Amino acid sequence: MGRLRQKGQAGAAKAYVTRSAAIKKLQCSLADFRRLCILKGIFPREPKSRKRANKGSSAPTTFYYSKDIAYLAHEPVLKKLREHKAFAKKLSRALGRGEWSSAKSLEENKPVYRLDHIIKERYPTFIDALRDIDDALCMIFLFASLPSNPRIPPSLIENCSRLAAEWQLYIMRSQSLRKSFLSIKGVYYQAEVMDQTITWLVPYQFTQNIPVDVDVRVMLTFLELYQTLLGFVFFKLYTDVGLVYPPPLDTKRDESAAGVGAYILQEASQKAEKPAVPKVKVVEVEGRQVSGKDVYKTIKNLASSTFKADDMDVDSPVVENKSGDVDEEFVVQPSKSDAELASSLPTLLSLKALPQSINTSLFAPYTFWLSRETSRPVFEFLVRSFGGKIGWPTSSGGGSPIDESDESITHVIIDRPVVEQHSESEEQRELRLKRKYVQPQWVVDSINAGKILLEAPYAQGETLPPHLSPFGEYEGAYDPAALTNEQAVTAEDESEIEGEDEEIEDAEPQNPEALQTVATAAVEDSVALRAAELAAEAAGIDPNTFEKEVAKSRRKSKKVPSNGVDEAEADMNKMMMSNKQKKLYEKVKHSQNKRNLERSKLEEKKRTLEKQKRKSHTT
Repeated sequence: MGRLRQKGQAGAAKAYVTRSAAIKKLQCSLADFRRLCILKGIFPREPKSRKRANKGSSAPTTFYYSKDIAYLAHEPVLKKLREHKAFAKKLSRALGRGEWSSAKSLEENKPVYRLDHIIKERYPTFIDALRDIDDALCMIFLFASLPSNPRIPPSLIENCSRLAAEWQLYIMRSQSLRKSFLSIKGVYYQAEVMDQTITWLVPYQFTQNIPVDVDVRVMLTFLELYQTLLGFVFFKLYTDVGLVYPPPLDTKRDESAAGVGAYILQEASQKAEKPAVPKVKVVEVEGRQVSGKDVYKTIKNLASSTFKADDMDVDSPVVENKSGDVDEEFVVQPSKSDAELASSLPTLLSLKALPQSINTSLFAPYTFWLSRETSRPVFEFLVRSFGGKIGWPTSSGGGSPIDESDESITHVIIDRPVVEQHSESEEQRELRLKRKYVQPQWVVDSINAGKILLEAPYAQGETLPPHLSPFGEYEGAYDPAALTNEQAVTAEDESEIEGEDEEIEDAEPQNPEALQTVATAAVEDSVALRAAELAAEAAGIDPNTFEKEVAKSRRKSKKVPSNGVDEAEADMNKMMMSNKQKKLYEKVKHSQNKRNLERSKLEEKKRTLEKQKRKSHTT
C-alpha cells in the first residue's frame, strides 16, 4: 500500500506560497518584502490552478514560488532590515527619554546595507549587466530632471545628475551613439557599447511634477538598485578606455551651469614601474658556474642576432643526446598551398568587403552655434558624439568653447520664424550669408541617415519633412516616404486617369444605385478609386456620401470570404486551441486590427493632403 498523500502537502500547494504567508515566514513588513523582491528580482507567479495552489480556497491573492521565499530567508539585506527595525525602536526610546548621548551613539552606529553582492549575483558577467542598463538609464535621467521635492532627497537627484553626465561623457568620448529620435515623451537615444545595443529616454527640460498617486517608495527602491549597477558598469567602461573614474568635477564650471562640461576627463596615470631586478642565482651546469645575468645576456644576444636559411648547414650530421634519443634537424619545407587561391577565399573577401556604414565623425568638419531657444544639453550631446564642435550663448550656460562671432561656424541651429533684419551691418550680413541656418530636426535626421542631408528642406521657416522613428518598427507600419513613392503618379498615368474619368462621367447616373455600383468597383483598385473620386467631384456628389458608400462596399467585401477553405481551416485551428491560447490569439488579432486601422487613417490623411496640394497647383 502506497503512502497516503495529505492535502496541501504536495503539488501546487507546496510549490506556491501566498504573499501573506511569505511575509509571515520572513517576519518583515509589507514594504520590506516589496523592497526585497525588487532587489533580488523575485516577482509573482501564476499557478495553473489557483484553487489547488491556495489549498482549496478561491480567494484572490498573489502567489510566489516557495523556493524563492526560502531563498530570501537567507538574504543579508533582510538581516540588516531587521537590525534597522530594532535600531529605530531604540532610537525612539532614547529620544523619548531624553538620552541624547545614547541617541547620538545609536545614530553613529546606524545599520547600513550594501547591494554589491546582489549585483554580482544577478549579473555574473559584465555583458549581462551592460545588456540590462536600459531601464536603469531611463530611471536615472528621469530623476535627474526632477526639481527639489520633499518626497525625494536632494542628494539623490544630485547623484542621478552625476551618473547621467558620466554616461554622456563616455558616449561622447567613445563615439558610440548611433540613432536618435525626437518624440512627445522626450528624446530617444540608441548607442552600441561592446556590441550591445542600449536605448534610453531623456525627458525634455520642462518642470516635472510627481503625481500624488505614484508610489515613490517603489521607484526609489528600483533607483537604489540601478545606482549601484551603473556604478559598477561605469567604472568598468572608464577603466577600459584608460580614464579616471569618477571624473573630477570643476566647481567653478558647475556654478556657471556648464552641464556636462563641468566634468573633466582625465587619463589614468600609468606609473612607469621599474623592472624588478632578479636576484642573482648561480647554477652549476656541466661543471661551470652559470648565473642569472649570464642567462639574460645569452637570451639577449640570441634575440638580437638574425639567422638566415642560407647560413644553415643542411648537411650537418645528426646530434645524439646522452639519453640516446636522436634529434633530427628541422628542415624548412616549401608551402604546397597556392597563394593566389588563398587570397581569393570567400572568408577573406567578406572581411575586406565589410560595409562601413557607421560614420562616427559625421559632424567633424562642421562647427555649430546654438540659438537661445534650442535645447543645449540635447544638441551638445548629439553634435559632440559625432565629432562636431558646438557653441552656445551665455543665456544657455557657461563653458562655450567658441563665440557667436567666430568665423569657423558653418551651421546655426535655430528654431524660430524668419525675421527681417532692418539694421544690419555689412560684416554681419556677410557672416550670415556664409552660415547655413537649419532647424533642429536636421541634426537628428542626418544622424539617422548616416550622412549629411540637404539643408534646404530644413531651412529656417520651412515646413519640415516627416520625422520618422529610426528604430525597428513592426511589419507593415505606416511609412510616409514609402507611401509617397507608391502613389507617385507620372504624367502618363495622369492622362490615363483623366481618360477613365471621362468614361465614368459619361456613364454616371444620378441615382444611389449607380453611386453604389461605382463605389463597389472602386474598392478593388486604387487607380479606380482615384478615378471614381474625381468623377464624383465632377458630378457634384457629396464627398461624405461617396466615402460612406466606399466604406460600406469594403465592409461587404470583407464579409465575403476570399477563400472558403482557408476560413474553414482557420476556424478548425481555433477550435483546437485551449481557452488560454484563444485569448492570446484574440489579443494578437485585436492588436493587428488596431494597427491596420491606424495605418489606414494615416494613409487617408495623406491622400487628403495630396489632393489639396494637387488642387492648389492646378488653381
